[in-house]
Amino acid sequence: MDKKISISGASGFVGQNLVRHIEDNRIGRTVKLDLRKKLPKSLGDVSAVIHLAGKAHDLRKNVDANEYFQVNTELTKALFDLFLLSDAKDFIYFSSVKAVADSAEGILTEDTQPNPFTPYGKSKLKAEEYLLKSKLPAGKRLFILRPCMIHGPGNKGNLNLLYRVVAKGFPYPLAAFDNRRSFLSVSNLCFVVERLLSDSLVQGGIYNVADDEPLSTNEVIKVISSSIGRKPKLWRINVGLVKSLAQLGDKLHLPLNTERLTKLTESYVVSNTRLKAALNIITLPTSSKDGLSITVKSFREQ
Repeated sequence: MDKKISISGASGFVGQNLVRHIEDNRIGRTVKLDLRKKLPKSLGDVSAVIHLAGKAHDLRKNVDANEYFQVNTELTKALFDLFLLSDAKDFIYFSSVKAVADSAEGILTEDTQPNPFTPYGKSKLKAEEYLLKSKLPAGKRLFILRPCMIHGPGNKGNLNLLYRVVAKGFPYPLAAFDNRRSFLSVSNLCFVVERLLSDSLVQGGIYNVADDEPLSTNEVIKVISSSIGRKPKLWRINVGLVKSLAQLGDKLHLPLNTERLTKLTESYVVSNTRLKAALNIITLPTSSKDGLSITVKSFREQ
């Protein structure tokens, strides 16, 4: 426990899980860094900085675009400048796959040319660009992590909404659509950060972080159903009919419109091949379905 690790955003979902994992496994002692207050003049005697704090993607589009750049870009730049002047060896920046693409055709890799459309994605990419162009002193490492959708106990995101649909016995009406999406269990994320902190041979760089196997929405429904002891209800309504109804929803401002239909049925597959090669592993500890099942069971307990 001789390592002292500074973590911004420690009070959030991911931050709480990371703090618990680091301290329970005696990886180091965590120091919570609150960026809502004035930045400290120095980072003190920490050995690593994990930068989680940021302005999350607001799907309802109620946030001023400038807020994303003030928080996700400028605060990241200021904290990284402090790191460069400190004795800390490692800087782990949590970016996002959305810094590369809001929708993905094919498989998203670290070599995919970034082209984000939202202020959230653009602000994350701007921060990445600043970190990468900065001269890194000898002995320091920079890790830019691009996680996909993170889930786990304590998370209340889109999976929670899908869980409630299944738990109430409603059928899933979009089963005729064929899609695959990558997910990331918080347990796998904690494992990755632990390895980065403990293995000095891992080279810095940009790494996508995702579970090994992408899942279709139909598979997600089946895992949720199995986890709560229900039989999955999958309605395979004709795709053309559903798309026509969504177009009608555009005109009549109904809950189902083409934008929402796309979000529900599109594919977004993220490769973690480079990360596993860097860590010298074949698979991550938690399978996609097991991680999802753990998350769903936590919803039930709540």
